[in-house]
Amino acid sequence: MGMPNAASASTTSASGSDASGPDPATTTCHDVLIVGGGLVGASLAIALDRIGLDVGLIEAAPPGSLPAVFDERNLSFAEATVNALEALGVMQKLHAPTGAIRRIHISRRGDFGRAVLEARDHGREAFGQVVIARDFGDALEARLAELPRLMRYRPVLFVGLEPGPVDGVRAVRVSDGGGERVLRTRLLVAADGTRSQVREALGIACDSHDYGQTLFVTRLRSERAPDGTAYERLGDHGPTALLPRGDRHFGLVHGVARDEADAVAALDEAAFLERAQQAFGWRVGRFLACGRPSTYPAIRTVAGRLTAPRAVLVGNAAQTVHPIGAQGFNLGLRDALTLAELIEAARAADPAADCGDAGLLARYVRRRGDDREQTLAFSDGLARVTANDASLLRPLRSAGLFALDRLPSVQAAIVGGALGYRGRVPALCRAGSGA
Repeated sequence: MGMPNAASASTTSASGSDASGPDPATTTCHDVLIVGGGLVGASLAIALDRIGLDVGLIEAAPPGSLPAVFDERNLSFAEATVNALEALGVMQKLHAPTGAIRRIHISRRGDFGRAVLEARDHGREAFGQVVIARDFGDALEARLAELPRLMRYRPVLFVGLEPGPVDGVRAVRVSDGGGERVLRTRLLVAADGTRSQVREALGIACDSHDYGQTLFVTRLRSERAPDGTAYERLGDHGPTALLPRGDRHFGLVHGVARDEADAVAALDEAAFLERAQQAFGWRVGRFLACGRPSTYPAIRTVAGRLTAPRAVLVGNAAQTVHPIGAQGFNLGLRDALTLAELIEAARAADPAADCGDAGLLARYVRRRGDDREQTLAFSDGLARVTANDASLLRPLRSAGLFALDRLPSVQAAIVGGALGYRGRVPALCRAGSGA
């Protein structure tokens, strides 16, 4: 795409506006500028459009292409996430059928016991839905195209920040094939993922822990079709999970030790299926076929703080968690919706309220505290304890699985997180749920 200035950027009144890099002299100041058009950034843009804000979205992918995150992996949406995405008009845009998670089956290889959580025992038809990432990306793109106020900068890359803020405004340097430009905003949102360049430019340090695991993700067909059960089979080198998709296949996540990853990646389909079968067992019969797996390292990254002057981190830029328990996107969406909710409340009280006000950002940090801390602790603790092969831990884990399977009080704590209700969640997450 070329580099017209803001005055001549191509626009379409019915499907949002595209600009590939306005001249700094003619750039207006956005209320909110989001860097990153992935799952969380796009969802935030949709949520903010409902409030009538002037929003800019910086996307590396050109029109007609999806960000790399929208691949063939399987996303597990908690009930709270489904509620919110329905309220935002995204779920209605999906084309592929979703898979309902009606029960969760948890076990660990080498340990006694297992736990089974039934949604109906907790007054729910399902804990959530399994969605194919690529289909979700298409749905988000269709919804973004309906937003007449949103200004999309694509393909454009974040370069850095000008000194400041100055006079209540952040100046952001971006580039595409035509060179560098400057965009201005009252509030800068970093939604650019685990290796966030915005976070680095803001000088926000992060703490990382490498679990030493590589996760292989693919679609799998077995002798028995999915019946609504999500299986979490834990092991020394990570989980082997099966998620019930809506197309009579399972979504497979198979964790291996990092030093074995290259050898596993070199396996042919039959050998890979045999390996995954040995790790998982025979609860769904024989594994028959799978696609070519994608690989992802399991690394926990947590930002030391969530805000800087006129800037805020959301999603994986704020925290990237181990995928065990499927907490990542659900947590990131609650980041985005909490921010939108606080801005909406401020604008309701004062239509001229400043989106980047320090008091508003402080409220955001307080609101996200409980949910973020509890989810991080749950995900990290589960990943570390279940992968530890120390013999002394085995009876403790078996006792824990027994308690989770039999004691309602223990189940309640886990089920709340599985449904997406930790801490004070955004109102959109409870829409129509009765929660």
